Amino acid sequence: MSLDHLDIDLERDMFLRTLLRELSGALQDVVGLEEASGYISVVGAAVGKALDEKYRAALAVDRLSAEQVAQVLVDLKQRIKGDFYVAEQREDRIVFASNSCPFGEFVAGRPALCMMTSNVFGHVTGENLGYARVQIDKAIARGDPGCRVTVYLTPNQDGGEAREYFRRVRPELADL
Repeated sequence: MSLDHLDIDLERDMFLRTLLRELSGALQDVVGLEEASGYISVVGAAVGKALDEKYRAALAVDRLSAEQVAQVLVDLKQRIKGDFYVAEQREDRIVFASNSCPFGEFVAGRPALCMMTSNVFGHVTGENLGYARVQIDKAIARGDPGCRVTVYLTPNQDGGEAREYFRRVRPELADL
């Protein structure tokens, strides 16, 4: 008996987004939002490291410039249907905005998932520019109509709650 004809909205992307929603929700419910955000941060850091390596290899550079960092972060979000764009870029910060989330409607009520963006943006920026402080100003996950993420490029900027990221010394670049 074939079930191919059934009208069931189920394919790999939908399944994976549902899985992430339920995992993050379970974490938030069991350990609280702050701890859940911490767990997701660990995953985000690993994803950020992998993406940073892919982009630097593809661009054949040891480090990205500030302009390249902005372009890379927009590109990676565009590739996963995040529709982010640079709203403002200055010497001390890059502000990103979006009206959609890669997790789609599944992000609602799951602000811990914003740690993926924070850690990927923070890791890529910190590794390449030496420092980043990422602040999620607005988030669809928190009920805002869109997302706004500020990546500060210098320490001690005024602002709300943010996470700091620093360049890790890579053995192959230790002498640079």
